[in-house]
Amino acid sequence: MGTDLWTEIDQRISQAIAQTFHTTDRRSVSGGCINQGYRLTNGARNFFVKVNRASQIAMFEAEALGLQEIGATQTIVIPRPICWGVASEAYLVLEWLELGRGGSQAWEEMGRQLANLHRVQKASAFGWQRDNTIGATPQPNPWTSDWTEFFTQHRIGYQLELAKQRGGHFPLGDRLLAKIPQLLADHTPVPSLVHGDLWSGNAAILQSGEPVIFDPAPYWGDREVDIAMTELFGGFPAEFYRGYDRAFPLDSGYKRRKTLYNLYHILNHFNLFGGSYESQANRMMQSLL
Repeated sequence: MGTDLWTEIDQRISQAIAQTFHTTDRRSVSGGCINQGYRLTNGARNFFVKVNRASQIAMFEAEALGLQEIGATQTIVIPRPICWGVASEAYLVLEWLELGRGGSQAWEEMGRQLANLHRVQKASAFGWQRDNTIGATPQPNPWTSDWTEFFTQHRIGYQLELAKQRGGHFPLGDRLLAKIPQLLADHTPVPSLVHGDLWSGNAAILQSGEPVIFDPAPYWGDREVDIAMTELFGGFPAEFYRGYDRAFPLDSGYKRRKTLYNLYHILNHFNLFGGSYESQANRMMQSLL
């Protein structure tokens, strides 16, 4: 990684914050399983930088725009995007946030604040202003008036197509796609702004005690997709669900739809990582049929 990358990043940060920023210490931190992450400091201010191949700049642009859109709702804290671009590699600079450990009150507040985000219902259709990514997988977001059509074609159908190209074996895939209208019958959600990738690794409590969410894959969708994903991969503390439910109770049919909504993420995990996610996805399809 050439010094030109870090020189450019210092220059771009300086422009963005309207004062000279010169990195005095750069250290590697976790950037998730897809990007390299770094903490930059000049002794007074810290920034978080994600780095990936130059070809991945569209992913960073979409992430920055998604964070800006969630941030503009003023419902929940997100790391503010500072700047992004390409030098020798693609980079995204975010505000550095100090994570802490939250008690039950902080997690209840997380639920309440997510409910406030979901109450932002300004879109007249499902989708987003551009395609983005879920992990490293493209996530198509064409504006679609019907939720069932959107979720069938651009979520489950799209992931199944990718999975077949990867050599995945999903014998019930076509039957499931045909049954989604029945599984979502009588369910007419209003488009909510959703985080889109809300598992426990993308939510935390700051040292200040405030909830924060990050690494979004946002779009205007059924708010239940976020709640469903919080129940995957270990789940959130019980207080989170209590806080959410007090602020914006879920429809009783949510429990039936939860497996369908989480199938999207399990198929995506097969497409990203392969392995046992294939059999997990097949078991989920079996239970839905």
